[in-house]
Order: sequence, then C-alpha cells, then structure tokens
Amino acid sequence: MMKRFLPLLVMFALFSLSFLGLTLLRITNVTAKAAPQQYPMMDKVADKVILKYTQSTCEQLWVKKSEKAPPTAEEQRAIAFLKSDPQMRAAFINKIAPPIANKMFDCGMIP
Repeated sequence: MMKRFLPLLVMFALFSLSFLGLTLLRITNVTAKAAPQQYPMMDKVADKVILKYTQSTCEQLWVKKSEKAPPTAEEQRAIAFLKSDPQMRAAFINKIAPPIANKMFDCGMIP
C-alpha cells in the first residue's frame, strides 16, 4: 500500500517546496523594491555620482584624480549628511560602490 502512495507523496513534497520557494522569492522582491524609496534625496545624489563616473572617459578620471580639487559646497553638504546618518551612508556606499569600482578597474586605477 505504501508503494502506491509514494509517488503522490513525493509530488506533494515537491509542490510544497516549490510553493515555499516562490513565496520567499516574492517576499525578497517586495523588500528589495521598498529599500530605494527610504532615502529619495540620497538616491538622486548617488545616481548623479554614478552618472559622473560612468559617462567619464578613463583619461578624464585620471586628470580629475591628479587635480585633487577640494569638495564643492554641495559635496560638503552631502558628506555632512552621510556622516550624520550611518544607515544612509551604508545605503549610499552600497549603491555607488559597484559601478565606480568597475569603472576604476576598467581604467587601471585599481589593480
């Protein structure tokens, strides 16, 4: 009698696992979509920084690095906000680090 119900039991177990997996994936997607709205101003600044790096040529980045100009008033204000809120700073760094590091690697600025 057990042999007769074994395939049905296995199918039920696989269905349950796949349903659980889809449910967890949906929860993860909802959480991931909610995070960027937490700091809308920080997102705009991060997008601006990312755009600056991704649209610059390697030569432009090397020149900018060699100039070492002091930060503008807008940049100083953004730095002050990031220093005052560790969670926002972490979100900012997590957003800008991958594209900037990739560009710097492509340009030979980091090994």
